[in-house]
Amino acid sequence: AVLWAALFNFLAFFIFKDHGVANTIAKTVKNDFITLEVIFSGLMAAIIWNLFTWWRGIPSSSSHTLIGGLAGAAIAHSGTFSSINSGPVIQIAAFIILAPLIGMIMAFAISLWFIYSFKRTKGPKIFSSLVIIGILTFLYFALETDPAKLKSHYESYVFKVMFHSQNFKWILMSLIVIIMGLFSLYLSNLNAHKANSWFKRLQLVSSAIFSVGHGGNDAQKVMGVIMAALVASDPVKYSLDNMVYWVPLACYSAIALGTMSGGWKIVKTMGTRITKVTPFEGVAAETAGALTLFITESLKIPVSTTHTITGAIMGVGATKRLSAVRWGVTVNLLWAWVLTIPVSGLLATGVYYVVHMII
Repeated sequence: AVLWAALFNFLAFFIFKDHGVANTIAKTVKNDFITLEVIFSGLMAAIIWNLFTWWRGIPSSSSHTLIGGLAGAAIAHSGTFSSINSGPVIQIAAFIILAPLIGMIMAFAISLWFIYSFKRTKGPKIFSSLVIIGILTFLYFALETDPAKLKSHYESYVFKVMFHSQNFKWILMSLIVIIMGLFSLYLSNLNAHKANSWFKRLQLVSSAIFSVGHGGNDAQKVMGVIMAALVASDPVKYSLDNMVYWVPLACYSAIALGTMSGGWKIVKTMGTRITKVTPFEGVAAETAGALTLFITESLKIPVSTTHTITGAIMGVGATKRLSAVRWGVTVNLLWAWVLTIPVSGLLATGVYYVVHMII
């Protein structure tokens, strides 16, 4: 599972080309206060907190850790809260709650959709058909088709439309839902054993798509930090609005390697300790998580991948009964999430003062 996730983490490099999330992260601190000391201190704080949560097997958020670390270091550097762009910080802090909530609601809805589709009546088939028609209608209006805005090396107009960065993400999201819709049309014809077998196969698709969203979201956070460091080192040569070609490649490679080397503890926590996840529930949770990540990335909002999938797993667990979710584990996770920004901010403040004394 971890190797499969790592592969699609890297493949996200070829899909997410507009780097909106990276730009949001890079602009957490105002340009006048971006220094190498600030960035180093913020990163060290983020590394310390991420290693601690990894060691404890807690699904923590790299985005919130980075934001907290950079903000804390910038405040220590300037002595004032005005050194940070409050807009991105407030937005990201709000999604501590919103990301898992959206993931939970979507996973709950998808699970109910699948459960409803097992009924041997016309209603489920009509509903699934309407969902597919609705998605195709959405695509018709959402895709960018203006030739002047389609920047691509492809000669074919169709390819230019398909592989336009934003269009490709909308197409991929729509394809996920259409596959789910087509599959749901045949659920009523399957017995429990055959349905479970098909859900295992479908989980390869849902986990791959979720891993693409994970890579696209999390790699861009590091890209934003690296670009901020480059601007701090040479503001004439580098700009936050012009991504250096090697930065995305390095970050997507790093997140894939990181997933391979350190993903097992967190997979265990999310897959067994919150609620036991079956293939059916895994498909629903991963699909909901992927859709949430793709939507927020399109809106240039950095969110926590781990928070999103954790909320989605809680959503599928709640369809069985509320007691199926281990709320004690969930409360512990929530405390870790809420503490991430202030703790990483305080850590960064301490690191900054130590670095400043040495330098």
